[in-house]
Amino acid sequence: MSPTELKDAIVAILEDKKAIDIAVIPVGERTIIADFFVICTGRSSTQVRTLSDNLVEKMEENGEIVLRTEGVRNGKWAVLDYGAVIVHIFNDETRLFYCLEKHWTEKNPD
Repeated sequence: MSPTELKDAIVAILEDKKAIDIAVIPVGERTIIADFFVICTGRSSTQVRTLSDNLVEKMEENGEIVLRTEGVRNGKWAVLDYGAVIVHIFNDETRLFYCLEKHWTEKNPD
């Protein structure tokens, strides 16, 4: 899959499982680590884990294997690395604390 197709597939799976406030941030021009960040929120630590597990399962069915995961067990912030797309699944409190959208969408000062 192209990075855009990968991002779209991930968003569709998260939407299907009722992830909250899904945001897609194109980061390819600002970093070499990925083309997109997909950020969303789960209502509870259980939903964060469920969203993570379901995403891994559905993406494997599509032939896409997660390269690395972090934080899935604690249910506060799960990170799933699909190479061109890095997925961040937060609980409410952790998402507000780290505010990744703000950090990755602010313009660099000249």
